[in-house]
Amino acid sequence: MFRGVHSINLDAKGRIAIPARFRQRLRDHCDGKLVITVDRADPCLPIYPFPEWEIIEEELTKLPALSKPSRRLQRLLIGHATECELDGHGRVLLPSPLREFASIDKHVVLIGQGKKFELWNEQIWIERRDAWLAEDEGDEGPLSSQLESLSF
Repeated sequence: MFRGVHSINLDAKGRIAIPARFRQRLRDHCDGKLVITVDRADPCLPIYPFPEWEIIEEELTKLPALSKPSRRLQRLLIGHATECELDGHGRVLLPSPLREFASIDKHVVLIGQGKKFELWNEQIWIERRDAWLAEDEGDEGPLSSQLESLSF
Protein backbone atom coordinates (compact mmCIF):
# COMPACT_ATOMS: atom_id res chain seq x y z
CA MET A 1 0.00 0.00 0.00
CA PHE A 2 1.22 3.47 -0.90
CA ARG A 3 0.26 6.23 1.48
CA GLY A 4 1.36 9.66 2.52
CA VAL A 5 2.10 13.02 0.94
CA HIS A 6 5.64 13.51 -0.34
CA SER A 7 7.02 16.82 -1.62
CA ILE A 8 9.67 16.20 -4.26
CA ASN A 9 11.40 18.12 -7.01
CA LEU A 10 11.53 17.46 -10.71
CA ASP A 11 15.12 17.46 -11.94
CA ALA A 12 16.41 19.26 -15.05
CA LYS A 13 15.84 16.14 -17.19
CA GLY A 14 12.18 15.78 -16.16
CA ARG A 15 12.68 12.98 -13.63
CA ILE A 16 11.24 12.49 -10.18
CA ALA A 17 12.83 10.38 -7.46
CA ILE A 18 10.37 7.96 -5.92
CA PRO A 19 10.71 8.16 -2.12
CA ALA A 20 13.23 5.61 -0.87
CA ARG A 21 10.69 3.83 1.34
CA PHE A 22 8.73 2.70 -1.78
CA ARG A 23 11.57 1.77 -4.14
CA GLN A 24 12.24 -1.76 -2.93
CA ARG A 25 8.52 -2.50 -2.73
CA LEU A 26 8.18 -1.39 -6.37
CA ARG A 27 11.17 -3.45 -7.43
CA ASP A 28 9.79 -6.52 -5.67
CA HIS A 29 6.18 -6.07 -6.84
CA CYS A 30 6.70 -5.02 -10.45
CA ASP A 31 10.44 -5.09 -11.14
CA GLY A 32 10.35 -1.26 -11.05
CA LYS A 33 7.97 -1.08 -14.03
CA LEU A 34 5.30 1.59 -13.79
CA VAL A 35 2.57 3.04 -15.96
CA ILE A 36 1.81 6.76 -15.85
CA THR A 37 -1.34 8.17 -17.40
CA VAL A 38 -3.72 11.12 -17.07
CA ASP A 39 -6.59 11.52 -14.66
CA ARG A 40 -9.92 12.24 -16.31
CA ALA A 41 -11.22 14.46 -13.50
CA ASP A 42 -8.20 16.24 -12.03
CA PRO A 43 -4.94 17.68 -13.40
CA CYS A 44 -2.74 14.97 -11.95
CA LEU A 45 -0.89 11.89 -13.13
CA PRO A 46 -1.84 8.50 -11.69
CA ILE A 47 1.22 6.24 -11.40
CA TYR A 48 0.51 2.51 -11.26
CA PRO A 49 2.78 -0.47 -10.64
CA PHE A 50 2.58 -2.39 -13.92
CA PRO A 51 0.49 -5.33 -12.57
CA GLU A 52 -2.09 -2.93 -11.11
CA TRP A 53 -2.31 -1.08 -14.43
CA GLU A 54 -2.88 -4.33 -16.32
CA ILE A 55 -6.03 -4.95 -14.25
CA ILE A 56 -7.37 -1.48 -15.02
CA GLU A 57 -6.46 -1.71 -18.69
CA GLU A 58 -8.27 -5.04 -18.98
CA GLU A 59 -11.42 -3.49 -17.49
CA LEU A 60 -11.15 -0.49 -19.81
CA THR A 61 -10.84 -2.68 -22.90
CA LYS A 62 -14.01 -4.56 -21.88
CA LEU A 63 -16.10 -1.39 -22.10
CA PRO A 64 -18.51 -1.22 -25.05
CA ALA A 65 -16.67 -0.03 -28.15
CA LEU A 66 -19.72 1.81 -29.53
CA SER A 67 -20.28 3.85 -26.38
CA LYS A 68 -18.99 7.41 -26.72
CA PRO A 69 -18.16 7.77 -23.00
CA SER A 70 -16.33 4.43 -23.05
CA ARG A 71 -14.28 5.35 -26.10
CA ARG A 72 -13.46 8.74 -24.59
CA LEU A 73 -12.27 7.13 -21.36
CA GLN A 74 -10.22 4.54 -23.26
CA ARG A 75 -8.63 7.22 -25.44
CA LEU A 76 -7.69 9.32 -22.44
CA LEU A 77 -6.43 6.65 -20.06
CA ILE A 78 -5.02 4.01 -22.40
CA GLY A 79 -3.96 6.53 -25.03
CA HIS A 80 -1.85 8.47 -22.53
CA ALA A 81 -0.59 5.42 -20.64
CA THR A 82 3.18 5.39 -20.74
CA GLU A 83 5.36 2.58 -19.48
CA CYS A 84 8.25 3.81 -17.34
CA GLU A 85 10.90 2.13 -15.27
CA LEU A 86 12.74 3.06 -12.11
CA ASP A 87 16.38 3.72 -12.87
CA GLY A 88 19.22 2.64 -10.57
CA HIS A 89 18.68 5.70 -8.39
CA GLY A 90 14.91 5.24 -8.02
CA ARG A 91 14.04 7.95 -10.54
CA VAL A 92 11.34 7.94 -13.20
CA LEU A 93 11.40 10.06 -16.34
CA LEU A 94 8.09 11.85 -16.88
CA PRO A 95 7.21 12.25 -20.56
CA SER A 96 6.74 15.85 -21.66
CA PRO A 97 3.06 15.48 -22.77
CA LEU A 98 2.14 14.12 -19.36
CA ARG A 99 4.04 16.90 -17.57
CA GLU A 100 2.17 19.44 -19.70
CA PHE A 101 -1.22 17.85 -18.96
CA ALA A 102 -0.72 18.12 -15.19
CA SER A 103 1.22 21.41 -15.24
CA ILE A 104 4.14 19.59 -13.66
CA ASP A 105 7.09 21.84 -13.02
CA LYS A 106 9.91 21.93 -10.48
CA HIS A 107 7.85 21.38 -7.30
CA VAL A 108 5.54 18.35 -7.20
CA VAL A 109 3.66 16.30 -4.65
CA LEU A 110 3.44 12.51 -4.77
CA ILE A 111 0.30 11.29 -3.02
CA GLY A 112 -0.03 7.65 -1.98
CA GLN A 113 -3.44 6.26 -2.95
CA GLY A 114 -3.26 2.64 -1.84
CA LYS A 115 -2.35 0.67 -4.96
CA LYS A 116 -1.18 3.71 -6.92
CA PHE A 117 0.30 7.17 -6.58
CA GLU A 118 -0.91 10.50 -7.88
CA LEU A 119 1.58 13.14 -8.99
CA TRP A 120 0.44 16.76 -8.69
CA ASN A 121 1.84 20.19 -9.34
CA GLU A 122 2.48 21.32 -5.76
CA GLN A 123 0.52 24.59 -6.02
CA ILE A 124 -2.48 22.94 -7.69
CA TRP A 125 -2.46 20.24 -5.01
CA ILE A 126 -2.46 22.82 -2.21
CA GLU A 127 -5.34 24.73 -3.84
CA ARG A 128 -7.42 21.58 -4.42
CA ARG A 129 -6.70 20.18 -0.97
CA ASP A 130 -7.70 23.45 0.69
CA ALA A 131 -10.89 23.64 -1.40
CA TRP A 132 -11.84 20.06 -0.49
CA LEU A 133 -11.26 20.77 3.18
CA ALA A 134 -13.42 23.90 2.97
CA GLU A 135 -16.34 22.21 1.19
CA ASP A 136 -19.68 22.16 2.95
CA GLU A 137 -20.04 18.90 4.88
CA GLY A 138 -23.65 18.52 3.67
CA ASP A 139 -22.54 18.44 0.04
CA GLU A 140 -21.30 14.84 -0.13
CA GLY A 141 -23.87 13.59 -2.61
CA PRO A 142 -24.72 9.90 -3.01
CA LEU A 143 -21.78 8.62 -0.96
CA SER A 144 -23.02 10.37 2.15
CA SER A 145 -24.68 7.31 3.73
CA GLN A 146 -21.66 5.11 2.95
CA LEU A 147 -19.28 7.64 4.44
CA GLU A 148 -21.35 7.92 7.62
CA SER A 149 -20.62 4.28 8.44
CA LEU A 150 -16.85 4.82 8.38
CA SER A 151 -15.02 5.30 11.64
CA PHE A 152 -11.81 7.33 11.53
